[in-house]
Amino acid sequence: MFKQLQAEAAGFNARRSLIAVLIIVAISMLLTNFTPEDPTEFGALATLPALFLVIYIFITKRILEALTLASVMGFMMVSRDDVLGSFSGSLLEVMMSEDIAWLIIVCGLMGSIISLIEKAGGAFAFGEWVAKRAKTRKSSLMWTWFLGVIVFIDDYLNSLTVGSCMAPVTDKHKVPREFLAYVVDSTAAPLCVIIPISTWAVFCGKLLEVNGWAPAGEGLIYFIKTLPFNFYGWIAALIVPLIILGVIPIFGPMKKAEQRVLDGGPLAPAGSEKIDIRSGAGDVEIPKNPKVINFLLPIIVLVAATIYFDVDMQMGVLVTVGFMFVLYLAQNLMSAEDFSDVALQGIKNMILPLMLMVLAFLFAEVNDQIGFTYYVISSAAEFMTPELMPVTIFIILAITEFITGTNWGMYVIALPIVIPLAVALDVNTALAVSAVLSAGVFGSHICFYSDATILTSAATGCNNFDHAYTQAPFGILAASISAVLFLIAGFVF
Repeated sequence: MFKQLQAEAAGFNARRSLIAVLIIVAISMLLTNFTPEDPTEFGALATLPALFLVIYIFITKRILEALTLASVMGFMMVSRDDVLGSFSGSLLEVMMSEDIAWLIIVCGLMGSIISLIEKAGGAFAFGEWVAKRAKTRKSSLMWTWFLGVIVFIDDYLNSLTVGSCMAPVTDKHKVPREFLAYVVDSTAAPLCVIIPISTWAVFCGKLLEVNGWAPAGEGLIYFIKTLPFNFYGWIAALIVPLIILGVIPIFGPMKKAEQRVLDGGPLAPAGSEKIDIRSGAGDVEIPKNPKVINFLLPIIVLVAATIYFDVDMQMGVLVTVGFMFVLYLAQNLMSAEDFSDVALQGIKNMILPLMLMVLAFLFAEVNDQIGFTYYVISSAAEFMTPELMPVTIFIILAITEFITGTNWGMYVIALPIVIPLAVALDVNTALAVSAVLSAGVFGSHICFYSDATILTSAATGCNNFDHAYTQAPFGILAASISAVLFLIAGFVF
């Protein structure tokens, strides 16, 4: 009976996918006569791939296929005579980009580091150590939040280390993986945008210099000026303990996840094993007398090396893998061959998250080609007043970010438009820039296929659709409060 239901579901999904493809072809053919020479002149038509993407995701809960089909639609609009060539060329360009190469190295080796820590018994020992201190459900979640606050240097580092190490601890207290993923995700990007020594601060500071607001060499100083106004980062991070402690009650889809576990259901939602960073390793044999130092030392080296090499996480992971090789072989925990096998398995476990991020970058690339973000910002600019500019920028770009999921990519596009506009309207520039930064964090935090969502899902072992869907109400709550504060600030500052 169960197999029959599975077969029927598979057939239904296949029919939906076929219908989606036919819809894309039909729409794109209708657009043939409206395709302009200049991509920025697509106007409202530039929103079609994004609308299709969001609708398809909510109907099918399939993100990989949604990104692929929406990208195809975009390339049909851009290059109707050579869609396949345009798709292939852009995919190759994305794969050859420095950002993707960096992601493959950093995220792949982070998968190796996590697998090696588990093999060495470090994760088990750390779980036992935390379990003695986190004796209740609430305390295990508060420990997760606290560790997330400490590992503030980078959102990838935060999500992957805290998520993967705290999952076994919260599992013992019957915490739904969706709740764990929400706590981990809320101390990743939201904290990085309010900490002046994070990778986000370095990147944004440089953009502020490039776009003429900050003098050369003073980007971080000007980034610090935005910190009081980065409302979403502060609020998203601070409401987490209020939810854990019950001050803010759990509501929305997260409440259903809680009920599922209370009723004896699985801790992780269906389909989570596909993205779980630990799923490919099977049962890990714990060595005798596992030591917590085999967890703590690699993490300390990872953070310290990242900071030492000018907040370069790629250098951090390379140094850490080398350090772990010496540390674990010296203790005779594994042979060199075992070390290589486990490291390779860790990279394999990151294949699906990396595929999703490549497709997200590809979708962002075609959106740039059809002028999606440009259209949204330029349309909103026509209705802005000095007082309403901060809140308008935040809302418009938050929606844009939710759809595109490229926080740093959006900053590159939006800041050259927003900074001159703020100067022209005599708006507090720090406030206007903060609205852009907050919108980027919201997108990273809430989008179904953003890098933060995907990596948090992989680390916590939670299907990324369910992770994004269950945390969305809390993100929207934080965004609503932020919008009110941006509205007030627009009139006060």
